[in-house]
Amino acid sequence: MGLAVLDCAHFAAGECRSCTWLDRPYDDQLAEKQAATRALLSAAGAADVDWEPPVPSRGTGFRNKAKMVVGGTAAAPRLGILDARGEGVDLRDCVLHTPGIVAALPVLGELVRRADLTPYRVAGDEPVGLRGELKHLLVTESPDGELMVRLVLRSTATESRIRKHLGWLHAELPTLRVLTLNIQPEHRAVLEGEREIVLTEHDTLPMRLGDLTLHLRPRSFFQTNTEMAAALYRTAAQWTAGLAVPRVLDLYCGVGGFALHLAGPGRSVHGIEISADAITSAERSAAEAAAAGVLAGQVTFTAGDATAPEHAGLLGTADLVVVNPPRRGLGRALAQRLEEAGPGYVLYSSCNPETLARDLADLTSYRPERARVFDMFPQTAHAEVLVLLARRP
Repeated sequence: MGLAVLDCAHFAAGECRSCTWLDRPYDDQLAEKQAATRALLSAAGAADVDWEPPVPSRGTGFRNKAKMVVGGTAAAPRLGILDARGEGVDLRDCVLHTPGIVAALPVLGELVRRADLTPYRVAGDEPVGLRGELKHLLVTESPDGELMVRLVLRSTATESRIRKHLGWLHAELPTLRVLTLNIQPEHRAVLEGEREIVLTEHDTLPMRLGDLTLHLRPRSFFQTNTEMAAALYRTAAQWTAGLAVPRVLDLYCGVGGFALHLAGPGRSVHGIEISADAITSAERSAAEAAAAGVLAGQVTFTAGDATAPEHAGLLGTADLVVVNPPRRGLGRALAQRLEEAGPGYVLYSSCNPETLARDLADLTSYRPERARVFDMFPQTAHAEVLVLLARRP
């Protein structure tokens, strides 16, 4: 893409080093990710693979979600990360976030001031109950510019004050679709809690990807780079379009991205995901797509642990199994169940090439045929990799 090295004052000052590769030209970043991933997979026995060109990302304005720690004071909040003293570095101007998020963060900072939301202090000797209320500010932008905002609070003590300013917030931030309070009372490094209080009419953020729209609920996972997510799903659909796989099982299905994109005439897809919120989102998306006539084939979903042994029977009935595990990968137990079940194909989407290589070494009955790197996380060493594996004769 020929992009120059980004100029970031926070990186230059040593205030934020999240973008570990920010001082490297983008073309070099992409080439290194491709080379490193190929080397890892080759060492795991996947040397004879058809590698497609890596999919580049925009270097800035790509991140659709901001996870901001709230520091400073209620009168002068800092939205970003904590420094060594626990005071906070304000990153409202971070160039990685989408333009809608960048525009929204000053308004949300003003909400903190107006509602007198005292930032939660991680360090200090005072009792937990006196350390403030507001822990994190989570903002997600859809492809259509709508926003989901979540305030992570220690308790519900400030709920009435926040509700008082809803009218002002909607006037200042007309793109706001979903506003929630997430209650996380524990004094430990946990991003969010189990309880979610919805303050708006809508409780989902529509993420439109071409003809399909995926509904994102507050506690559901979605890829942080919308353009790369769309490219990932398109590639998966293209790679599997000509395969004789009438029965597809999608493990770790999330909000249904792979399942809905792989559905087609004469093909049934069943997704499994441990998050009940994600399954609710997936079912709504499937129903809307079917009603709009853009979903062919049968698509169903179940809330459950994709790694649980009781799903071994489903593995045995599938012609294609899709796996999109967390960074820890599949693990030996699930890899062994795939080996024993013997589906004709496995489509593996990985956010960690190292655990992908480990899992491929365990899947000895499968031959990797196609692979592609998607630069989901520019300015870092992280890469998303899609691999299509076929059962050996």
